[in-house]
Amino acid sequence: MIELRELGSGDEESLLRIYSVESTEYLGRAPMDADEACSRVRDVMAAAAQSPRTLYVLGLVVAGDLLGIVKLHRDRPAAAVSYILRADSWGRGYATEGVRNILALAFGRLELPEVRAKHRPDNPASGRVLRKAGFAPIGERNGFITYAIRPPRTPRAPSGRRAPTPKRTSRHYSLPERNLQDRAEPVHPSANNA
Repeated sequence: MIELRELGSGDEESLLRIYSVESTEYLGRAPMDADEACSRVRDVMAAAAQSPRTLYVLGLVVAGDLLGIVKLHRDRPAAAVSYILRADSWGRGYATEGVRNILALAFGRLELPEVRAKHRPDNPASGRVLRKAGFAPIGERNGFITYAIRPPRTPRAPSGRRAPTPKRTSRHYSLPERNLQDRAEPVHPSANNA
């Protein structure tokens, strides 16, 4: 079972392993070095303290091991999800579960109307992750295949009023509250894509 948690001091070494040569191949960036890892942790911690919060950079943890990062960007025209996973953890469903969990935050507490994502055409594995998490392709833009997902619709009662929302029982949409320092703020849809 995966867990999403805030990043903090002590995660720098794990970031170096996550942002490796293999994992950054399709990101158009170089692998992370030690200075960047330290700077990134400081920046992420500062972003987590902002109010209203526009960026969620959460660690994807399995059995206490930080295997990846899942991000929700709310500072763009349309909210966007991105993710990166340590190469030795690929193919186990962790990225899909991480994306599903951050969507629970986006469509739950944050009540976002839509979330987008993108990947390079030469990285079909990333597209499979997005489709498994519920995203639908919407086109191609600036050399990326783009995707979108909207929250599940709430059924209407016969009288025209909204029917009570059924409780979610899927483990995919259970985000541990204790792991996020979320501030309740009005939601302003943002972000384009990661």
